[in-house]
Amino acid sequence: MPFRGRYQGSSFSELLDIDFTHIKVDFADLAQKAQKAIIEAPHGTTVLALRLGDGVLVAGDRLATAGYQVASREVEKVFATDDHSLIAIAGAAGPAIEMARLLGVELEHYEKIEGESLELEGKANKLSQMVRQNLPAAMQGLAVVPLFAGYDTRRKVGRLWKFDITGGRYEETEIEASGSGGIFAKESLKKAWRPDLSREDGLRTALEALRAAADEDRATGGVDLERGIYPIVKICTGPGIENVEESEIAGVHRAIVESDRQRG
Repeated sequence: MPFRGRYQGSSFSELLDIDFTHIKVDFADLAQKAQKAIIEAPHGTTVLALRLGDGVLVAGDRLATAGYQVASREVEKVFATDDHSLIAIAGAAGPAIEMARLLGVELEHYEKIEGESLELEGKANKLSQMVRQNLPAAMQGLAVVPLFAGYDTRRKVGRLWKFDITGGRYEETEIEASGSGGIFAKESLKKAWRPDLSREDGLRTALEALRAAADEDRATGGVDLERGIYPIVKICTGPGIENVEESEIAGVHRAIVESDRQRG
């Protein structure tokens, strides 16, 4: 039989608050337990998002650092939250990944209860609430600074948002980057972005930006040819989400390196 609790609404977080308090994720408690290990906690570095002519592209490097050490070389920082939205995480890796997964559950739960998916701006609002709930942890060093992007099925256009640690939500019309190498990635994106950017040009623009970030920021991981590690790139358009294959990313990376070599 289906579960019948006290809460009858469509918010998964409120359902946990009322009927499943024993399994509610408590970010403040998580911060208190981890207070003595803040410096050693793995942190994700550079992620970016840009609008294409028919959607959005979101990408991130694979490196996670703990202080001055490499915590992981193969962290995934870009997640699909449903069929038409993506989240890219920067900051404390553990809470950030947990937040990305919880957002996906929230959106799935809403759709099951209401019979339709939440509009894209509503999804951004939901993520804003989660970032705000993480503020006590952020004040102790476990900040989460995500990017959110997707295809607005009502407006028929790609849209993207950035956030601050208090849950502030700000829509960007062109590009955005976050993380320790974000400033360098954003400068690169500014030079190449245009409103009618194609999928292929958008992919090259994103990889050039991540390469620029890795060149200037030691915490950002570049392409690791020896280990076969490449950035994660996802594209969201009207038909849904596409995971760009590593073989295509490798080909574009080789073309970028060759172009730089020819320029001297």
